[in-house]
Amino acid sequence: MAEAIEIYDDRLLAIVRPDASLQLLANDAVHSEGPVYFHEDDSVVWSDAHGNRLLRWSSTDGVSVLRSPSDYQSGNYRDLEGRLVACSSGLRAIIRREHDNEWKVLVDRYQKKRLNSPNDLVVKSDNTIWFTDPPYGITEPNQGYGGEQEQPGSYVYRFDPATGEIYPVVTDMVRPNGLAFSPDESLLYVSDTAAFNIPGGPHHIRVYEVVGVGVARPRHRYLKNGHVFAVIDPGQPDGLRVDEHGNVFTSSEDSVQIYAPDGTRLGKIFVPETSANLTFGGKKGDSLSGTLRERLFITAGHSLYVIELNTCGLQL
Repeated sequence: MAEAIEIYDDRLLAIVRPDASLQLLANDAVHSEGPVYFHEDDSVVWSDAHGNRLLRWSSTDGVSVLRSPSDYQSGNYRDLEGRLVACSSGLRAIIRREHDNEWKVLVDRYQKKRLNSPNDLVVKSDNTIWFTDPPYGITEPNQGYGGEQEQPGSYVYRFDPATGEIYPVVTDMVRPNGLAFSPDESLLYVSDTAAFNIPGGPHHIRVYEVVGVGVARPRHRYLKNGHVFAVIDPGQPDGLRVDEHGNVFTSSEDSVQIYAPDGTRLGKIFVPETSANLTFGGKKGDSLSGTLRERLFITAGHSLYVIELNTCGLQL
């Protein structure tokens, strides 16, 4: 087992390859965040969140600047049409790159008041966008353009691009940040990074049950039974991803930590810089064995890293 891996539970051996090693792909960002993978050209787009740029790494072309300034983009994802959807901490909005490569603001207000500064997002199988809205783009000078906070708290929102409906679905967290659905979308995991700048603040992941489509529910009740899934140490969690078996991958101060669906910490993938976010990176064939390999791309500090796994992610 490579020195980059620490095992706490033998279940990790089915997830991380025995010959896995962490590789550095790029290291010229001010603060790397929000990676998203494009299988069409084997590339990763990620945010230089503090450098106000959007970057791209390609296995054939190397590293390039995709957008500058980027209005302090942070989290990125793909919608069902393959369009890049992003959190803009500067515009305090969810934005989308259209098929003609023009950027469009999808939503920047709730109840006619400006959002705080959307930080991370996921797109559900019904094409709704779920995103976190802490105030970092307002309070931190290198994460946005500043301004006044208009919302009464930091929430997780569900936004439907088809109808324009937006509604808070999580209101009981201090600084919600990263988020990810379980494989069947019955659970939503959300990280709380309040400990970043609030002494004694939470540094954990909460999990919520998702009320199924078609199930009778009060208006806008999409989640229930929220509770702490795991307390992350050292540091705090930020970006999250879930693999096909429901294992939760989360960034932390010293590593990417991996948790089983039952909340057991299985092990760590050590990273030489503080990891901020991660994404699974598609399959590539092994011509000798015929097996399929999955890659985990990790944004950490100034850099973009990759490591091969034995498991597949949910969204490529």
